[in-house]
Amino acid sequence: MGRSDPRRAAVVGSPIEHSLSPVLHGAAYRELGLDGWSYERIERDAAGLAELVPSLGPEWVGLSVTMPGKQAALGLADEVTERAAAVGVANTLTRRDSGAWSADCTDVDGVTGALRAAGGFTGGRSGRVLGAGGTAAAAVAAFAELGLREVTLAVREPSRAADVAATARRVGLAVEVQRLSEMDWSAAVGAADVVVSTLPGGAADPFAEELARASCVLDVIYHPWPTPLATAVQEAGGRLATGLDMLLHQAFGQVELFTGLPAPRTAMRDALLAATGDVPLPL
Repeated sequence: MGRSDPRRAAVVGSPIEHSLSPVLHGAAYRELGLDGWSYERIERDAAGLAELVPSLGPEWVGLSVTMPGKQAALGLADEVTERAAAVGVANTLTRRDSGAWSADCTDVDGVTGALRAAGGFTGGRSGRVLGAGGTAAAAVAAFAELGLREVTLAVREPSRAADVAATARRVGLAVEVQRLSEMDWSAAVGAADVVVSTLPGGAADPFAEELARASCVLDVIYHPWPTPLATAVQEAGGRLATGLDMLLHQAFGQVELFTGLPAPRTAMRDALLAATGDVPLPL
């Protein structure tokens, strides 16, 4: 495929109008000299995604999939990477030269990259994940890649954590599930080498002061910013990774899968900074 050949990609989800993925992919394609490439937003729920994928022509190279279509994306693929199968969701659909669609979960890269670059994470044994959705599953898989051995899932309703707990076991982590309202935060945070909050906006606020005692924290919320958890971590002098860090680092892998070229990390980081303000984004 030539650099000037028209190629299309998009981010698909609902709601989608505020997605920053076009900022990242657009910057990457420009920096790579892919003049005929475009990247757009497409509003679709999971059922709409299932209708969309078979209708795409050969000019389409890939889709970035956000909520609520990540689980559906896995089932739409002809090929599934090992980590996407372990996580149970896919945020990336890549069109192969054969026409087959391959599913991957670069959200795992997003978590590992954010924790290393922004959170300063260098290693440990035990992690805590707040929440039990698809991002929590990606965080658990990232813990395994980072060399952790065990994870505690802190959730509002333990019965909803079954899928994430299954992911933990598939990637070789010992797993414990605890109810958020019953957590002994001093003990939990003190024993954790890293904490990742995947809770929706406001849900982690009651625990912010306790969580800020952790040595490394990733808060996946990035709007509105700063969150009370981020503020508490910064005031405590802790190491903080953000949802923007995760967004940036997961996009590197997507760009490389779509284009077959190394992601221009600095150009992508600078474009995201220009779009979002002064939130630091270490590479």
